[in-house]
Amino acid sequence: MPSHSPAAQAAQNGPVAIGEASRRAGVSARMVRHYESLGLLAPVHRTDSGYRQYSEADVHALRFIRRGRDLGFSMDEIATLLGLWQNQSRASSQVKTIAQKHIAALAERIAAMQSMQRTLHTLVHCCHGDDRPDCPILDDLASAQADLPAAPHAPISPTHKRRSKA
Repeated sequence: MPSHSPAAQAAQNGPVAIGEASRRAGVSARMVRHYESLGLLAPVHRTDSGYRQYSEADVHALRFIRRGRDLGFSMDEIATLLGLWQNQSRASSQVKTIAQKHIAALAERIAAMQSMQRTLHTLVHCCHGDDRPDCPILDDLASAQADLPAAPHAPISPTHKRRSKA
């Protein structure tokens, strides 16, 4: 196992520029600045020439934010979770409640996407896909009921043709 010199260890744990911080956290420098502007990161130290300097704690917070985004949490949820993570006197029940609400929201989104998938599958099945101009996919998209939720249980027969209102 190689030993690291004190200088090498200080460089690893010392403040780093935004490019290095973003590389270590797996986010773009643009997103680092964005997270800072949202207040997810405390204002960081700047050099005399104005360059941001990020600590290892800042990089760890950036990883936390990235993981939260990977799991689909909103920025508000991430801000709350970040605050809870940094608060050692927090109750884990607060964190669990946020995660449970997020799971429920994900389940709703998954159900909506599955409904869209079923509807599109039905429409694609009903479309002949040949040289004829009749297309149930376009008919559905152009229907007057476009603002209503799709009815996934009402398959369209291949011979179905919508009447145009003249």
